[in-house]
Amino acid sequence: MLIAHYTYPRYLPETMTPDQNAPVCCADIPATDRIQAFFIRPFFLTLTIGIPFCIFKGLFGFAAITAGTPSDPLLAAFGWLVVGWAATDFAMNLLRAAGDLLKIPTPLEYCTLAEIGRSVHRPLVFLAIDTLISFTIICLMLWSGWITRLSLPESVLWYTATTLNLISVSLVSLYNEAKRASRETKNP
Repeated sequence: MLIAHYTYPRYLPETMTPDQNAPVCCADIPATDRIQAFFIRPFFLTLTIGIPFCIFKGLFGFAAITAGTPSDPLLAAFGWLVVGWAATDFAMNLLRAAGDLLKIPTPLEYCTLAEIGRSVHRPLVFLAIDTLISFTIICLMLWSGWITRLSLPESVLWYTATTLNLISVSLVSLYNEAKRASRETKNP
C-alpha cells in the first residue's frame, strides 16, 4: 500500500491530476475530498515518505561507513556514496515540501532516481524502484544486525522515520477503505 499511495494516481480524487507540481487550492476541492487532497500533497508525501526514506538511506550509509572503516575501505566508500545520495534526496524533498507550502511549482521529483526516470518519461517507475531500494535497505539494516549498532540519536531518527512512514500508510489505507465502503453503501 505504501508504494500505491506514493506513486500511483489511481488514489487521486477525480477532480485532481497526477501532476503534483500543479498547485491545488483547497477551496476548489469538494469537502469530502479535502482529506484525500492532503494525503497527496507534496508536503505530506515528503514528511511521511520522502524524509523517512532519506533517513533510512542516510543511516544505512553511516552504518556502512562504520562497518567499513578501516578494515574495508570499499564498504566505507560505498557508505559515503549512499550518504551523498540520501542528502541529495533530502534536499529535493525539502524543496518539494517548501514549494508546496509556498504554492510554488517545483521542477524536481522527490528523489534522484525519479529525476532520472523523468528523463526517460517514467518518473513513477523509478520512484517505485527507489521505494524498493529503501525497503531493501530497511531489511539489510535489520538482517545484518547493523541496526543494533545505531547510537541513541540515530535510533531515535530511525524509530521516528519508521513511525511516520507506517502510521501514514495506515491512515491513508483506512481513509481509502472508508471512502470505498461509503461508495459501495450508496451504490450497492
